[in-house]
Amino acid sequence: MKLGILGCGFSGTEIGRRFIENNIDVWGTTRSADGVDPILKARIRPIVFDGEFVSDEFLGALEQTTHLVVSIAPSREENTAAPDAVVDPVLTAFQNHDLSAIAPQLEWVLYLSTVGVYGNHDGAWIDETAELKPTSPRARQRMRAEAEWIGAGEALNLPISIFRLSGIYGPGRNALLNASLGKSRRLIKKDQVFNRIHVGDIAGAAERAAEINASGIFNITDNEPAPPQDIVTHVHQLLGLELPPEVDFETADLSPMARSFYGENKRVSNAKSKKALGMSYNWADYRVALTRMYEEDGWKG
Repeated sequence: MKLGILGCGFSGTEIGRRFIENNIDVWGTTRSADGVDPILKARIRPIVFDGEFVSDEFLGALEQTTHLVVSIAPSREENTAAPDAVVDPVLTAFQNHDLSAIAPQLEWVLYLSTVGVYGNHDGAWIDETAELKPTSPRARQRMRAEAEWIGAGEALNLPISIFRLSGIYGPGRNALLNASLGKSRRLIKKDQVFNRIHVGDIAGAAERAAEINASGIFNITDNEPAPPQDIVTHVHQLLGLELPPEVDFETADLSPMARSFYGENKRVSNAKSKKALGMSYNWADYRVALTRMYEEDGWKG
């Protein structure tokens, strides 16, 4: 197996680390030379890909690649002037290339998406069969990119896994760190819940899916959707910090993007990933995960 990761950000880099631990050769892209050092520290071979220009080095790596992870998001803005144009930046860059020719050994592709494609379900439990009704331009773009990769898989006879991820956290990006920096906000919106996912479980799911060249859509998310204020309370108790005051969501000063997140209320099931991929979530809910991160001092990054 040789793994390529298009977009070595927070999740992509952690996936790369997991495969390298199993002695698998991994290369990954960054948008510019400024992003090379963090990738090298993870022992991933860096390749610069700005989302448009496909270099000879990039083509050379693809030629040997058997498994590919795509973690590059489409534009957050919709192109209303060309509603049928390809939105996924990777597929856009490859439009003048025959992917089966430039990646002749490719066996499997994983596309990292978001549970945002489901939109709002008024707090109901949903699974992968739920209606997609994205409420924001960025979520609609994700929905289109998913369909594009599924179509590419059908055209190339390649298995495509789509991971719909909940709110991602891990070392250096978590509620413990926010609390320690005095950045916690205890926003209260009646009956609001969110799912979350630790980056380590994303990497574990990618590893399992790659082992079997899994095809299909999977919710990769924790076991327990919970009100956001419960997470704030838990981390402040762990750190021995005074709780911030409650802030009513309706009157809170929030950016449009932050407010839009609270417009989506759902409980996302991970049962399919457990059954089809054999997933056992090591960071199963916010209490288990954040307590473990605190006790192992694995939250500062």
